[in-house]
Formats: sequence, structure tokens, C-alpha cells
Amino acid sequence: MEYRDPIGDILKNSKSSEDLEGKGKPLSMEYQKMDTFQQFHKVARDAGYLPEWIKLQKRIADALNHLKSFEELEGINVLIKKHNKICPSYFQKVPITEENYEVQKLRWESS
Repeated sequence: MEYRDPIGDILKNSKSSEDLEGKGKPLSMEYQKMDTFQQFHKVARDAGYLPEWIKLQKRIADALNHLKSFEELEGINVLIKKHNKICPSYFQKVPITEENYEVQKLRWESS
């Protein structure tokens, strides 16, 4: 069985592999403080990528800011349920009612 390294092959065949920025230099202390998952998120964020749950978070906050009647809350709560299914557990939010609207609106604005 032969080991295949497709990324390594691409880099070997690329003429630009010798011109990689930072080649041969030690990794920064900031990089070494983060685990792989944190580093991925930083690189993705710096590249402009937003996870779907953050896009939903922004959409929900915008919908709450433009709410014209409490009848629209049903549609917003559908988005909140979708958000809660795909976001990390500590970012989950409660459904919005007429009673908790003002408090929840502030929480969504600050997230």
C-alpha cells in the first residue's frame, strides 16, 4: 500500500512553493496559543467566511429591529429554532414573546 499526499504533491509541483510567505520562519506565539479548531475559525473569519448560524443571528437581529407587529414573531421564532439547531449550545436563545421582546431584542443586538 502506497501513501499518497495530494496536497504535498501539489506543493511540490507548484513553482510558487518556494515563494511561500513565512517559509522557514517559526510560528507566531498567537498561533501556538490556539488549538486547531480556534486557528481554523480565525483563518476562516479573516478570509470573510461566516458560519450559517452567525448569518442567521444577524438576520434575526435585523428582523427584530424592523419588527412592525408581534404577529411577525412566529416567523422570527422559526428562524430562532433553526439557529438553535446549528449553533454551539452556549449561543442558543429562547423563543421571543410579546412579554420578553424588549429584553430579547437587546440580547440579539449584542450577539
